[in-house]
Amino acid sequence: MAASDPRLFTPGPLESGRSLALGDGAARHVQVLRLQPGDGLVLFDGRGGEWDATVERMGRSEVQVRVGAHRATEREALRAVHLALGVPANERMDWLVEKAAELGAASLTPLTAQRSVLRLSGERAERRQAHWQAIATAACEQCGRNRVPAVEPLQSLGAWCAALPAGGGRRLLLSLDADARPIGHFTADEGPVLLLSGPEGGLAPAEIEAAQAQGFEAVSLGARTLRAETAPLAALAVLTLAGATRSDTRCA
Repeated sequence: MAASDPRLFTPGPLESGRSLALGDGAARHVQVLRLQPGDGLVLFDGRGGEWDATVERMGRSEVQVRVGAHRATEREALRAVHLALGVPANERMDWLVEKAAELGAASLTPLTAQRSVLRLSGERAERRQAHWQAIATAACEQCGRNRVPAVEPLQSLGAWCAALPAGGGRRLLLSLDADARPIGHFTADEGPVLLLSGPEGGLAPAEIEAAQAQGFEAVSLGARTLRAETAPLAALAVLTLAGATRSDTRCA
């Protein structure tokens, strides 16, 4: 397959030699690209690796493809960073989810904190979760990741923090405290990291205390105060790109 062949996520499971109809979203993508029978593409199902594939048939709303050879290609960071964050307002969360997926976040947990501006519940929260998951999937299609980070249901920071199990790797809390250790001190670690970042206005003192009681260590990004959507991405980049990765990272 050519390097320029489009990459599409399909839930699968995929199997070499099998013909299948793409899901609605992937089929629309193929139609927008005006692919024709015989054109190549790359499929991945989130279980690892990717498959070469060929368009077999184009219908008005259906696209049939044949799955070809599997390649055990991984482009994940060696350090799994799970990002938990107070959801920023407006469309900033959409941008944050996209960039977090590109930077290698292993999962994302959106949280409602005491100072959060955006507050959702019920069906609205479920629709927003599905929307963010679709953004993460599209980001993986673009950047080459074959494992899509899960976007967890929106929940309160207090309930989430109280339910955290013991252990599970290092826990870091982004902080403006002058005594917080620079995040660069943790780049040599290769174990999993749970990274917590607050919403606009930061976390309330009681929330910080609750997080620290669960083993979170305060870390700093430096003297500048970054926006709620910028800080977690900066920290994520330090943790996932500063050390070794499973493959080179390129700019598109």
